[in-house]
Amino acid sequence: MWASMAAVDDISRRLVSAVEGTLPAWVERSVRRRLYDWSGSAGPVVMAEAVAAGQQASEEVGAELRRLLETDIDEQWTNPLSILRAAVRYPTEVLRRARVPPVARDAYDEAHFPDDDYGLTPRTFADVDPSLHEVGLLWGVVKARAHLARHGHKPTAGER
Repeated sequence: MWASMAAVDDISRRLVSAVEGTLPAWVERSVRRRLYDWSGSAGPVVMAEAVAAGQQASEEVGAELRRLLETDIDEQWTNPLSILRAAVRYPTEVLRRARVPPVARDAYDEAHFPDDDYGLTPRTFADVDPSLHEVGLLWGVVKARAHLARHGHKPTAGER
């Protein structure tokens, strides 16, 4: 069955909720991992900043993602993974304030993610949290099917 706009709305809400729920822990893990890589420990002051940054990421990235997904599918200016990738600024800012030196990155990462000094940009939804994999994938499928249905694609017997 072809996806309805109600199905797009439902999966969009689920994706926003899942992202908001997982971002705080991802920010904290990202900061902790780079602190341990650099100094062998993660001090309580920096980790308190990571907790606050994770909450801020959840609120701000969640709001941006909600704005995108509440926009008509033909008017969306980017995709959810791009918005999620922009969340790298939250752990990056914490690490910069802690004066953690940047890590060595390959030419691709430097070219495509120039503001990610610490190699934290998620390549996939699952890089933030495994629970985001399925809902992110489903969102893409449901949106694609709704787009095809809207623009006159006639499904074959095997596509129904």
